[in-house]
Amino acid sequence: MRPITFQQNLLNWFDQFGRKDLPWQHPVTAYRVWISEIMLQQTQVVTVIPYYNNFIQQYPDVKALANAPLDEVLSLWAGLGYYARARNLHKTAVIINKLNRFPDSLEELIALPGIGVSTAGAILSIAFNNSQPILDGNVRRVLARFHVIQGWTGSTKVNKQLWKISKQYTPEIRVADYTQAIMDLGATLCTRAKPRCNECPLQSECMALAQQRVDELPTPKPRKKIPVKQRVFIIAINADQQILLEKRAPTGIWGGLWSVPEIENQTELDAWLLKQAIVVTKQQSLPTRRHTFSHYHLDYQPIVLNVENLINNVLEAETTLWYKHRHCKNIALPAPVKQLFDELSKD
Repeated sequence: MRPITFQQNLLNWFDQFGRKDLPWQHPVTAYRVWISEIMLQQTQVVTVIPYYNNFIQQYPDVKALANAPLDEVLSLWAGLGYYARARNLHKTAVIINKLNRFPDSLEELIALPGIGVSTAGAILSIAFNNSQPILDGNVRRVLARFHVIQGWTGSTKVNKQLWKISKQYTPEIRVADYTQAIMDLGATLCTRAKPRCNECPLQSECMALAQQRVDELPTPKPRKKIPVKQRVFIIAINADQQILLEKRAPTGIWGGLWSVPEIENQTELDAWLLKQAIVVTKQQSLPTRRHTFSHYHLDYQPIVLNVENLINNVLEAETTLWYKHRHCKNIALPAPVKQLFDELSKD
């Protein structure tokens, strides 16, 4: 299929069936497109929409985001996962705010924290109508099936092939609609499971469909056994029903968020209590739970400790606090920790 035919078929489909009422489409601005593209990395539209609406209401422009405390930004992000995205959003907002303009070139955009080539291409295409190819997960799937590209799409060889094809198909005109169209096609029809090939505007020349190989493409990432890490979560609650929190390091899993103290196993508990000068009046061990990250499982056992009110030498400035669940705002908690607190509050 010639690129112009590919484009026309896709745009004709988009005009009739494409998504045109997503919140970041009204109005379209570089800032709003950027926020949506970062949120949509590794996350589905249906999940993103409520987070996006809350985020834009709180930070309607770059200046508002740049001037916001990082803790507050992380609190609005809590539950979306991949928290480096939120930290990079904040860093980039500060940079753009100082520039006093939104960067409008590929070189400027990819130099910013958290913006890769595909995200930059989406911003330029949708917000600036500047013809740039993209290659997010949906587009990779569409192109890999259409051309029967074998091999894991994250490999260097396959990645180069797909970028070349994406560039060939990206038009000079209506590029904003085309970019949205090919993403929509992957998200709504050319889905990972149960694709609706009979509704696809590209079905007549899709090589995977012709060869009955749709289900096997794109080639899955080679599976590796996911390791399991075990931790004990210490839920220390004082007489005022406040929970002891510690701020995590700015990088790594849950970087910059507030969480409960962690130890490797229960045998370390006495040493931790002695170090913190904490006196326990009641102790309860809850069943072990599992939270899965992209590269490992975390099995954690919550231990609830009722403790006596403590003198302030327990707290280290800006890294430890006593937290009253449901009465504090702008505290960024990891999703499984917040869920645990919600359950404890009901009890």
